[in-house]
Amino acid sequence: MHNTPAADAPPISLPTDKEVALRVIPMPADANANGDIFGGWIMSQVDLAGSIPAVRRAKGRIATVAVNQFIFKQPVQIGDVVSFYASVKRVGRTSVTVDVEVYSERNRGTTVVKVTEAELTYVAIGADRKPRELPPDSATVLV
Repeated sequence: MHNTPAADAPPISLPTDKEVALRVIPMPADANANGDIFGGWIMSQVDLAGSIPAVRRAKGRIATVAVNQFIFKQPVQIGDVVSFYASVKRVGRTSVTVDVEVYSERNRGTTVVKVTEAELTYVAIGADRKPRELPPDSATVLV
């Protein structure tokens, strides 16, 4: 897989219609022997980014219960500015499913590449660490 888009592909830019949940710069310690960032590192960052809208919707503690889909489209490189966009896709009785899209800005921000997309499901949990029902959408509960 190539690290740059095809020459005839239209350039992409960071989404302007979505809220960034997390932005980070991977360092050499996050790279594998080939010089690309470990997939596991990206997965952990996706989980963190996805948890942000899930916690907000659950109005409290959550736990990751499923990684429904995870697609690596292009490698992430050391020094890329990696942006994670997370949005609630579905809300159940106790669970929240979140879509996460990941983009890398490379070459000092002159190139933007979509590197990963994922769907994760979180469950709201109580102090007893057991599933609990989500509060109504308009509820205000202290975290």
